[in-house]
Amino acid sequence: MKTILTVTSPDLDDTDLKLAATLCEEHGAHLAVLVVKLAAAPPIGGYAAIVSDAWLQEREADKASLKERTAAVSDLLATLSISADVSSDYPEEPWVDDIVGRRARYADLTLVGPQLLRGGILKSKVIAGALFSSGKPLLLVPRGSSPTLRPRRVVVGWDSSLEASNAVASALDILSTAEDVRLLLVDPVEGESGQGAEPGADAAAYLARHGVRVTVDRRPSQGRSIAAVLRQHAVDTAAELLVIGAYGHSRLEERIFGGVTKSMIDEPPLPILMAR
Repeated sequence: MKTILTVTSPDLDDTDLKLAATLCEEHGAHLAVLVVKLAAAPPIGGYAAIVSDAWLQEREADKASLKERTAAVSDLLATLSISADVSSDYPEEPWVDDIVGRRARYADLTLVGPQLLRGGILKSKVIAGALFSSGKPLLLVPRGSSPTLRPRRVVVGWDSSLEASNAVASALDILSTAEDVRLLLVDPVEGESGQGAEPGADAAAYLARHGVRVTVDRRPSQGRSIAAVLRQHAVDTAAELLVIGAYGHSRLEERIFGGVTKSMIDEPPLPILMAR
C-alpha cells in the first residue's frame, strides 16, 4: 500500500484526513486527497429564469468554499512528515462516482472515515466510485476505531464468490503479516456446485501458500443475517479488521432487500476492507 486516497469536502472536518495520514505514516505511503463539492443543481421548471441569478450566486459561493477548503487541506498536508497531494473538483451529482473512481485507480486503497460515513450523497458516491470504477479496495473506518494495515487478528468473510476472492487478493499483504486470520463461512454448502467437499479448505490452502496463518471457522446462521454472524464473530475473536467481498448482488437488490454490503456500509462494526 504505497498510495492511499481519501475524499473530503468543505462540509467535513479533518478527522478522515488525519486517519489516512496515520496509515500513510505507518506504511511510508503517499497520501492523495480529493476535495469535492457537489455542484448546485440548475433550476428547472417555470421559475428557472427568476431563480437563475440565485443559482449562479450559489455556484460562486460553492466554488469559493471549495477553494478555501482545498487551501486549508494543503496547509495541513504541509505540516505532515509524509508525501501528499491535493486536488479538487466541483462536479454535478451524476458524475461524482466516475470522478472518484478515476482518481482511485491511481491509489492502492481508498479510505472512507467516520466523517464521510455520517451519510449523505457524497458518502454513497465515493463508495460506489471506489468499488465499481477503480478496481481497488475500499477501507471503511467507523468512529472510535483505530485502523491499521498491520492488524494482528483478521476475520475474512468467505463464500467462494468472485467478490470474496478479489477481496482476499487485495488483502494478501495484510493477511500474511497477521497473527491470526479466521476464514468465516456462514451456512456453507458442500459439493462441487457449492463450496467443495470441505468448504473453506481450498481457500485456506491458497492462503497458507502465501504464508497466512489461517483457521477455517464454519458457523450456522440460525435465523440471523450473515452480517450479524460476521459482526459477532469479529467481536468473539477480537478482530481488528474484517475483509469481505462487496455487492455479490446488484446494488438495486441490496437497496430493496438489504444485504451484507449495505448493512456493513450503514453500520460498520470495525474497520472493514471491501473489494469486488
